[in-house]
Amino acid sequence: MDSKIQKRKLGNSGLEVSAIGLGCMGMSFGYGTISDETEMIALIRSAVESGVTFFDTAEVYGPYINEELVGKALEPFKGKVAIATKFGFNFQDGVNTGLNSKPAHIKKVAEESLKRLRIDAIDLFYQHRVDPNVPIEDVAGAVKDLIKEGKVKHFGLSEAGVKNIRLANAVQPVTALQSEYSLWWREPEAEIIPLLEELGIGLVPYSPLGKGFLTGKMDENTTFDKTDFRSTIPRLSPENIKANLAFVDFIRQIAVQKNATPAQIALAWLMVQKPWIVPIPGTTKLHRLHENLGAIAIEFTADELQDINTASSKIAVQGDRYSAGSAKMINR
Repeated sequence: MDSKIQKRKLGNSGLEVSAIGLGCMGMSFGYGTISDETEMIALIRSAVESGVTFFDTAEVYGPYINEELVGKALEPFKGKVAIATKFGFNFQDGVNTGLNSKPAHIKKVAEESLKRLRIDAIDLFYQHRVDPNVPIEDVAGAVKDLIKEGKVKHFGLSEAGVKNIRLANAVQPVTALQSEYSLWWREPEAEIIPLLEELGIGLVPYSPLGKGFLTGKMDENTTFDKTDFRSTIPRLSPENIKANLAFVDFIRQIAVQKNATPAQIALAWLMVQKPWIVPIPGTTKLHRLHENLGAIAIEFTADELQDINTASSKIAVQGDRYSAGSAKMINR
């Protein structure tokens, strides 16, 4: 295993992982295609060989097949990598029927995830979405029990708000919050990031490349298959993409100055915000994996960061980050 990649600690928890993780969702869920298992196992193992030690999955991705893939791929590296997975949904005949974070359900999911992931303990177990029907203290209590039993090592939340983070953290210290955060979705900066700093909680940004938009590979002619969840995202509609290209052009200019790619600039910018931020870009392509990892070497001067912040704050992003249906699931 190559250890060139720097490590970062997620908050005060002592969970140390590579500075960039790998989001595995897109290998089997969300983008309309299920990638070849053999190829994806090779990609995940190549990530490990390159020094990545942090892998993200969830039972809902598939459901189940993404956890199975990650488990198979990482079995030879047991104990050398950290696997994060998530609970919080109900399934009937393989169909997601909505939120469920009841304590008994959380414990059942943990047992099932352990089997699929082929591990003895889940390194980081996130509540995937806040369940308005279950007090967050009960959720934290259930994970606390699992930690005592040695089945889970760390507790995480995803897309939770300030009040829920505080309440959960008081019952069982939260190691990491996973939330969308990128150059073009900066809402967490207002209240969430200061709170995480105060409580010593790490931040794991998902969609750090704006669901692919910030790589500079989309234009107004880009279309998504209806089975690709991006086809439902307002800010990725053809007319909004056209308006939002100003954002990519601006990132591209910085990339040229830095002899880097737009994706590398977007990731490097995230990592420079706080030493406890670990983005998890997803990919199904080996060259993209290596491109993303190249972001670790990029540094910015204080002036460059100031310029990026000033310029990006002047560009109004068009369109919401989620469809109305998906946004309903984000109950903070």
